[in-house]
Amino acid sequence: MEDLTKTIIEMATTYGGKILLAIVVLIVGRIIIGRLNHVAAKAIDKTSLDPTVSSLFKKFINILLYVILILSIIQILGVPMSSVIAVLASCGLAIGLALQGALSNVAGGVMILITKPFKVGDFVDAAGGTGVVKDINLLYTTIVTTDNKRITVPNGSLMNAVVTNYSSEETRRVDINYKITNDIDCEVVKKILIDAEASAEGVLADPAPFARLVDVDDDTYIFQTRAWCESSKYWDTYFNVIEACSKALRENGIEDPENRIAIRMVKED
Repeated sequence: MEDLTKTIIEMATTYGGKILLAIVVLIVGRIIIGRLNHVAAKAIDKTSLDPTVSSLFKKFINILLYVILILSIIQILGVPMSSVIAVLASCGLAIGLALQGALSNVAGGVMILITKPFKVGDFVDAAGGTGVVKDINLLYTTIVTTDNKRITVPNGSLMNAVVTNYSSEETRRVDINYKITNDIDCEVVKKILIDAEASAEGVLADPAPFARLVDVDDDTYIFQTRAWCESSKYWDTYFNVIEACSKALRENGIEDPENRIAIRMVKED
């Protein structure tokens, strides 16, 4: 019993001061971390960062401060730092290998939220998904297709893919081709198509509608119309232009060569 008491007294004498100091550092450190987090949060909120990225930075700063605090306490207790660093390095390597794919997605999500190649509500074509972006988080981007299918794309794949953003600009151009029989005056066809484009709902006056002969195939003229519209009204304008031009051609007696039946007389020897 006396030996046990003596051992306890020796341990208390040896480690008591360190333990007490570690407790004090823990209490004071938590108070300081709270204030530093508050200051950092204010500074981050003043930036133009995406809310998701801002939240990530706040959490990262909080974790970093606590890691520093824990390492300081370990050092006060007299634990060799080389051993601690070795253990942390091993754990970090194991976690990194286990979460390699997830970490790649997180990195991709952060880059997407910072660089903003697209945002929620944009119509995009990316990594095999075409549709409206419904959600962007740190791991995945959710796209809803025009036929109402939900596609979940890993952010890591998006960062290595070509992304076409159809909503990034205010205006878009509607390009449509028409087949015309080659027995019609080109200038007449051009005027009919341009007037029809201009009358279609959604078509902008500036830049002006365009129509030109772009190709010739046997007995067929191929005309292309180009009309500009607001990006948000693209599909409505697209169908309006088709309807207006098709109606104008029909009313002026201009036919699609595929609707004709060609009869050729071949003289036999």
